Amino acid sequence: MIPEADRPEPPPPILIDHLQIAGVTSPLSQLGESEVGPLQLAAAQNQLSIEFVALDFDPGEVLRYQHRLEGADRDWSPPSEDRVINYERLAPGRYRFLVRAVTAEGVISAHPAVIAFTISPPVWRQWWFVSLAIILTGCLIFAAHRYRVARLLELERVRTRIASDLHDDIGSSLSRMAILSEVAKQRMAGSVNQPVSILTDIAESARAAVDSMSDIVWAIDPRRDDLNSVVFRVRQFASDVLGSKGILWHFQAAGFDRVKLNPEQRRHIFLIFKEAVTNSVRHADCGSVTLGLRVTGHQIVAEIRDDGCGFVVPSAGPGPDNGVGGHGLENLRARAEQLGGQLTIVSSSTGTSIRLVVPLKKGMA
Repeated sequence: MIPEADRPEPPPPILIDHLQIAGVTSPLSQLGESEVGPLQLAAAQNQLSIEFVALDFDPGEVLRYQHRLEGADRDWSPPSEDRVINYERLAPGRYRFLVRAVTAEGVISAHPAVIAFTISPPVWRQWWFVSLAIILTGCLIFAAHRYRVARLLELERVRTRIASDLHDDIGSSLSRMAILSEVAKQRMAGSVNQPVSILTDIAESARAAVDSMSDIVWAIDPRRDDLNSVVFRVRQFASDVLGSKGILWHFQAAGFDRVKLNPEQRRHIFLIFKEAVTNSVRHADCGSVTLGLRVTGHQIVAEIRDDGCGFVVPSAGPGPDNGVGGHGLENLRARAEQLGGQLTIVSSSTGTSIRLVVPLKKGMA
């Protein structure tokens, strides 16, 4: 009797019979599946528990298993009898889980069971989020640069204005005082009345220099950056000028603590009031003056009215320096233009009305 040669054992088939993703069981066939996926998982679904089984009908056969996670492992794991594999906190990426069975004789499954899945990166690692973050960072850097440049330009304008004011107002007043002092000294031995009048001019020039210096200091003081400070300053000036001339005056205004102004806005609004009141005193021959300052919506509205003789309002542009219709009104229009506002002047034989409307940026009121 010649015995037949042993038949080679067929490789055991292997199946995935249970899959749990982030604690949630994934639906599979009750008989198991040899291939699952591809699956698209969110960034939070990076915890997997995989169970698998191989079929072998030889009595006493003990199967062992090898697995590999493509995208994380380089080679197959050592053979083991464990039928459950757990993965915790997998990094975002594309993976293929493969598992195969190995018999005691070393026969390996012909086709491993496969689970293909992809874990998406978190939102902050998505390409569109990175692109948006880069764009926003660039915008913030550009905005910060523009803000810094704007502050530097504003500081430069303040410095230029201070230098100009000191040169024009204080410098000219001090020069006039020096000249008058020399003239008084030369004439002191002569007539008595001439030195007295010259000394009076010197005193007036000194008072004018003090007033100009006070205006400059007030304009650049950061503690005065609100409309309420303008109201106080205008009220003080009107009391000094109109009260000393015996002119009745009334100021209609409310508290404006929340309305913030920059130094340029404060200075121009105050100087418009100052010049308008000065013109009323010098040229209008009026008996009363009404001042008003209020905020409506996102606008500052300032009004100066007197009951004087009035004048002919010239058109915009250079004109003769008559104090009212010349450079005085041109200065008012120029300041209103620098504020980005509108100046309206109406004059008749019954009086003059000046109205200034200045827009406020949102967030200033």
